[in-house]
Amino acid sequence: MKGGKLSRRILYRWMGYHVDVTEPLPSKFIIAMAPHTSNMDFLIGQLYSRSIDTPIQFMMKKFWFFWPLGPILRRMGGIPIDRSRHTGVTEQVAQAAREAETFRLCITPEGTRKPTRDWKKGFYYIALKAELPILLFGLDYERRLIACRKTIVPSGDFEADMAQIKEYFREFRGRHPKNFIV
Repeated sequence: MKGGKLSRRILYRWMGYHVDVTEPLPSKFIIAMAPHTSNMDFLIGQLYSRSIDTPIQFMMKKFWFFWPLGPILRRMGGIPIDRSRHTGVTEQVAQAAREAETFRLCITPEGTRKPTRDWKKGFYYIALKAELPILLFGLDYERRLIACRKTIVPSGDFEADMAQIKEYFREFRGRHPKNFIV
C-alpha cells in the first residue's frame, strides 16, 4: 500500500476526519495551522499532507533533532530552529522560498501548545518578504475537520492581517480547547 493511500485510510477511515479545503494550493505557500494544542496535531498534519501527496515542510525546535529522531524529522520535512539566537531565520527562509521552484511550509502561529495571546510573527514576515500567500488551515477535533477556506496575501499591515487570521480560527476547537486563545 502506498503512503498516500495508507495515510488516507488512517486519517479518514480510522480517525474519522474529513476535509473542507476550498482554497487552491499554489506551487509556493505558507500554511498557518491552528489551533495547536497537542502533539497529535503534528501527526494529523503529516497524515493529511501525505494523503494529498503534497510534501509540506515544518519548522520545529532544534531540541527535537537529536539522534535517532533528527534524521527522521528531516526526512519528513523538518527544519530545526534555534530560538535562543536571533539569526535572521525569517529572512533566510524567505530567501530560500524566493529561490525555490516549489515551497510549502506549515507553521503554527501560536508557537506553543500552551495558551498564548501573543502569536509568533515569523510566518507572516516570511510570507511578506517572499511574496507568498498564507493558507489558513484550521484543525477541529470536535468536528473531526481539516479546513482551509481562506487565503491571506500579506498587505504589510501586520495588525490588520493578524486580526483577520485570528478571526478565521475562532470557530475551530483544538484537542485541548482551554489552550487556545484567539
